[in-house]
Amino acid sequence: CLLYYPTPSPLEPTMPRTSRWLPVFVCALAAAALPAQVSAQTPHVSGAGPERPAIWREAAALLEHGASVWNAGDLDGFVSDYVPDATFVTSRGLVRGTAEIRQGYATRYFAPGAVRDSLTFRLLDVELLAPRVAHVVGTYFLTRGDSVTSTGPTSLVLKMVAGRWRIAHDHSS
Repeated sequence: CLLYYPTPSPLEPTMPRTSRWLPVFVCALAAAALPAQVSAQTPHVSGAGPERPAIWREAAALLEHGASVWNAGDLDGFVSDYVPDATFVTSRGLVRGTAEIRQGYATRYFAPGAVRDSLTFRLLDVELLAPRVAHVVGTYFLTRGDSVTSTGPTSLVLKMVAGRWRIAHDHSS
């Protein structure tokens, strides 16, 4: 998969740092081939091999749990990975708290008769920001059979709470 991260240009000194961070181009062929790549490493997370540092493996385990319970239809299990006061940036604005986050997912993906595609992740980067705070960047993929129905970047801020990493802020688009 080809990702392009623009570098600062002397002609664009006011370009926000976050704009340079976001992937501009994702190769569609790699996305179509992802299910085979994912199953070779772990059921739902690629890029999480044993050679990675512990924080990387722990972040991958969080994503693996989320994908596993999502694919099993367990919305409460999926939302259990968020801290109670988590925030989630959506196309409609900022959502606060697990009750609102749960409601958004329930309405869109878990409503009776709704189609809920299989979820997988590709972990791209994990950065420890503080002893109990980490930033995770990845790509999510929703698939139906051999077709990718939706894919996009996900940026998570994780907090260590009671011995496990949980999502404090989610921005997936």
